[in-house]
Amino acid sequence: MRIKVWGILVGLLVIFQADAVLGWEKASEDRRREERDPLVTKDQRKQRAWVDSVFQSSTFEERLGQLFMVAAYSNKDERHKNEIAKLIREENLGGLIFFQGGPVRQAHLTNYYQSISKTPLFIAMDAEWGINMRLDSVIAFPKAMTLGALPQENLIYDMGKEMARQFKELGMHINFAPVVDVNSNPNNPVIGYRAFGEEKRLVAKKSLAYMKGLQDHGVIANAKHFPGHGDTESDSHYTLPVIRHTANRIQDIDLYPYRELIDNDLMSVMVAHLHIPSLDSEKNKATTLSKYVVTDLLKNQMNFSGLVFTDALNMKGVASFYKPGEVDVLALLAGNDILLYSQDVPKAKSMIIQAIADGKISQEEVDERIRKVLKAKYWAGAHETKPIDTKNLVSRLNSPQTELLVENLYAQSIAVTSNKNNFLPIRNLDLQESASLTIGGDGKAFQEKLSKYNRFSHYEIQKGADAATLAATEKKLDPYNTIIIGIMGVTNSPSRGFGISPSDINFIKKLSREKTVVTVLFGNSYAAKYINELPHNILAFENNEYTQKLVPEIIYGARDAQGLLPVSVTDDLRIGSGGYMKGLGRLSYSLPENQGLDSKKLEEIDMIMEKSIAKKAFPGGVVLVAKNGQVVFEKAYGHYDYKKSQKVSTETVYDLASITKVLATTQAVMFLASRNLIDMNKPIGQYLPELKETNKGDLILKDILAHEAGLVAFIPHYAKTVSAGSWKNNYYRERQEPGFSIPVSNDMYGMDALRDSIWHWTVKSDLRKKDPGRSKYGYVYSDLTMYLLQELVERLTNQPLDQFVSQNFYEPLGIYTMTFNPTQKLAINTIAPTEDDITFRKRMIQGFVHDPGAAMYGGVAGHAGLFGKANDLAVMMQMMLNGGKYGDVELLDKKTIDEFTKRQSNQSRRGWGWDKPEPERGKGGSAGVLAPKSTFGHTGFTGTCVWADPENDLIYIFLSNRVHPDANNNTLLKDGVRTEIHDVIYRAMKKT
Repeated sequence: MRIKVWGILVGLLVIFQADAVLGWEKASEDRRREERDPLVTKDQRKQRAWVDSVFQSSTFEERLGQLFMVAAYSNKDERHKNEIAKLIREENLGGLIFFQGGPVRQAHLTNYYQSISKTPLFIAMDAEWGINMRLDSVIAFPKAMTLGALPQENLIYDMGKEMARQFKELGMHINFAPVVDVNSNPNNPVIGYRAFGEEKRLVAKKSLAYMKGLQDHGVIANAKHFPGHGDTESDSHYTLPVIRHTANRIQDIDLYPYRELIDNDLMSVMVAHLHIPSLDSEKNKATTLSKYVVTDLLKNQMNFSGLVFTDALNMKGVASFYKPGEVDVLALLAGNDILLYSQDVPKAKSMIIQAIADGKISQEEVDERIRKVLKAKYWAGAHETKPIDTKNLVSRLNSPQTELLVENLYAQSIAVTSNKNNFLPIRNLDLQESASLTIGGDGKAFQEKLSKYNRFSHYEIQKGADAATLAATEKKLDPYNTIIIGIMGVTNSPSRGFGISPSDINFIKKLSREKTVVTVLFGNSYAAKYINELPHNILAFENNEYTQKLVPEIIYGARDAQGLLPVSVTDDLRIGSGGYMKGLGRLSYSLPENQGLDSKKLEEIDMIMEKSIAKKAFPGGVVLVAKNGQVVFEKAYGHYDYKKSQKVSTETVYDLASITKVLATTQAVMFLASRNLIDMNKPIGQYLPELKETNKGDLILKDILAHEAGLVAFIPHYAKTVSAGSWKNNYYRERQEPGFSIPVSNDMYGMDALRDSIWHWTVKSDLRKKDPGRSKYGYVYSDLTMYLLQELVERLTNQPLDQFVSQNFYEPLGIYTMTFNPTQKLAINTIAPTEDDITFRKRMIQGFVHDPGAAMYGGVAGHAGLFGKANDLAVMMQMMLNGGKYGDVELLDKKTIDEFTKRQSNQSRRGWGWDKPEPERGKGGSAGVLAPKSTFGHTGFTGTCVWADPENDLIYIFLSNRVHPDANNNTLLKDGVRTEIHDVIYRAMKKT
């Protein structure tokens, strides 16, 4: 008996040990499964406790509501709000997917809905290209096919990260993105541009980066549309598309991106409404409702343990075949976890309970899916739901960093797909005027940016214009050799030819046979098949302000082109077309943050300018800042005059006054010095023999340029030509006539010998007396310096100063609005007025040089007369910072620039021609106190300044007409406006 009992005990022990081993193995397997489960947080205990607490505090019928998410809108009425609230209260709804509306309105609704919900709600959005896809007032990210053109994935990850930040600002947890469909059918009416491309590896890489960007920062990503919507020719919103590929083909192509994402912890999948006979042959069976697809394929074969969402259950792909409630049950039985856009939640819940009673699905299985949903809520932070702060919400959503990221995404996507003879980027800017033509839409931003780089005439026609219009346009374009054409109005409809008119394409082809035509397609890449035969093509993928502004930068070499076509369009235009095209280093345009400056701090400039305009320091002005070859701040303020007759724009041309000294005369002298045509240590009389017998003949060039040659500050030459407040008749006439052809102002002409008289008076002028006991003259800033050097330049070049600097500097740099006598080239309304001259010319001065001596010189003088817009000055100064190079030209050598811009003596802060900050610490002189001592530049009497800082590769430009209407207004100088703004820029550069 004892032996028998002992045997029983041993047997029981073996059984217990076996059970223990099996239990341990099961627990180990559960732990391993948990570790692989993307929905499980690192803090598993807290997650499990919260899930258990929520689960146990609800009845089965209550918690069944967690499987439903319905559509919510923030642009609908109170009735809609009450309907959603009723579902939340009565059905313990799992979540909401928000559609149209606005961010602040949605935030208020979210706060309300969360406050009345027993269980924290999932808040989701179908935001493939960001919140802008559904809400107003928020910046849009590029579409997937645009992103597919990016050469690398790092920016896509950053985009996912930034979207996650925006989602959290709005209290959202799930983004139904990315689209991982491999768009193998160019005629796909519903996916197309929503897909990254046609190649499975490309799609996998791009979508993986997007997914990780979201999930690494706390937002659940959702891969869609499983098992692949990329080869359909119908839209599941309206019908049930049929895909007849073999299972092997689907495994190889369509499921490839899903496998890659699942292997990297993808948290959710959306199942599409497709009929795929090779996966489930039952007639009209949508994949959403197929157990073979959802459970067997996705969950079991592909080992996906994340959340499975249905596509919207109101779409015709399923709604045409099943009633509300019925379709929900079928989707649940197929294996879906969350029923999206359910049309009748109460009915669906009732039918699910009946399905359980009928043995079609167990309550345990349903409860497991509810727990799965709760685990995901915890992971996404829904358990810590706090009211959304709506203060400054829109500005928080649209941060400068967001805008910069969007810009960089578009910039790297733009693809140059054909470039005959390497015409692009355009190198020569000193050719004749170019033309732009936009077809089928607003191309204002595109045209404005083109004008930053060269002189353009702009034209536009509507899509599909009639023959007469095309003929008239062709005639207008006849004078131009180079034409940039922007095709706007491109649609995403392959069945309608993407909105492109054949007649427009034929017109472009005709032009390209006779002219150099660059064609830019602003829209769907599949539409590139229509322009494939053209010689110079650029694909911008989308048409918006970003792409319109960026494409000209690529055309003119301000940015490198990097985009790669993500789809095949024709036999010649295959996937991968495009690639790297090196730029030329011309100025590009971006946000302050792109170069390490703080936009918020730079907003102080706005306050300074607005305050100064209010104090009537000047009626208007422009401020520009460039850093590292990129214009990061360019704003216009105020008006041309105090009557507010016309607003200032960044294209407004100003009288630059003494900036002429450094950007015209000194440039010409540097040109001569860099080519050893002059020696700065020689006297000027060696180059101008007529000066040898005068008191000017022995003046050394370097002393003249350093303002240490003994010249007097200025001579009021005009005073010799007026008497008792009126012109002397032998000097001026109101109309041009023989002997009087020098334009001094509008309706005022000087005698032809006037310049000779001024030169004679200048040469005969006395020198200053030297200080006692000194052999060298002291420093006195003098306009006469530039009269002398202008004569030297014109004698050695055998050319008038204006023609020389235009041909050798301004035209090669493409800065056609930098000019003397601007009314001969530019419309008068583009030029800001200066003084109402009641002393000399007796009229309002607009388009004529303000300085009387320069006016008497015919508007072209060494010390004044140059006009320009801020961008012109930026180009010139960037050339200086580049060591004399800009774009594809080299104008000066670095050695000469360094010599002329360094401080030249201990008597003053000045270089040769150039002004400098004061050498003493804490003093800036005409520059800001914070400017490094290597900074060089100049100021102008009319209220202008330009400064370049080689240490920080920084340019600062200030333009105004502070002399309007009275040159005696010194508020600008007394308030130190220009230097204050200069210091703001440096403070914006400092790291916080």
